[in-house]
Amino acid sequence: MNRRISKIPNDVQDRNSVAWKKLCEYVNEVAENGSDEFVPREALGNELFAQIFTLPESIRKLKKVKKIGLYGSNLKRIPPEIGQMESLEYFDPYTSYDLHWFPFEISKCKKLKDSRISTRALFGNYKTRMGFPRLDHNPVRYFEDNMKCSVCEKELTNQTTNQMWITEQVGTDTIPMLVNLCSKECEQSLPKPPENYVQFPHKGGADLVQPPDEDESWEIEMVEREKAEKENINSQVASNK
Repeated sequence: MNRRISKIPNDVQDRNSVAWKKLCEYVNEVAENGSDEFVPREALGNELFAQIFTLPESIRKLKKVKKIGLYGSNLKRIPPEIGQMESLEYFDPYTSYDLHWFPFEISKCKKLKDSRISTRALFGNYKTRMGFPRLDHNPVRYFEDNMKCSVCEKELTNQTTNQMWITEQVGTDTIPMLVNLCSKECEQSLPKPPENYVQFPHKGGADLVQPPDEDESWEIEMVEREKAEKENINSQVASNK
């Protein structure tokens, strides 16, 4: 099993850079124009877009955007405010290999039916089972020291949130999501993960037991097949005697 654990980067973005300021201007422009697409590479150009490692919290204003195009980005995280993009239908961060997880709030985009995500880069993906960072040792910190419970939306801070990982189906992909929780009740109300993934919210860490990855599953299948074949041969020999 792949036990590689990646450190979660915090303070990933230079918010005084030209690239960031241009991106914020683009968000405002899309919001004001009521556009249904948000494709920052087209607005910023390749050089500036390569300097973007997160999206502004102001994406909450993009109420009419149906498509997010983030193909080939250097993004390391998506802010929880994506959950307020109520018209979002298509989410495409394909080949954004530094995106290892997403905010739970993306599951609140009820119209989101289609996605294109590089799943091999994700924590816990069935093909590689990349390890989940332990949140007790390396919590996610937000630029604005205020957030909301991912479930009930109670106001929280970096100090009061209880962060956990959970895996869920979003769009057409199964993805790991970070949940900010205010209580045990909110934790217990989280949906059950899909089969073949860790079946409960967790803190991550090297001691987390995940299901076998793709290669291990094949090896287990081969061992069971060989065992069945030997038992069949032995049964035939015994019958002949």
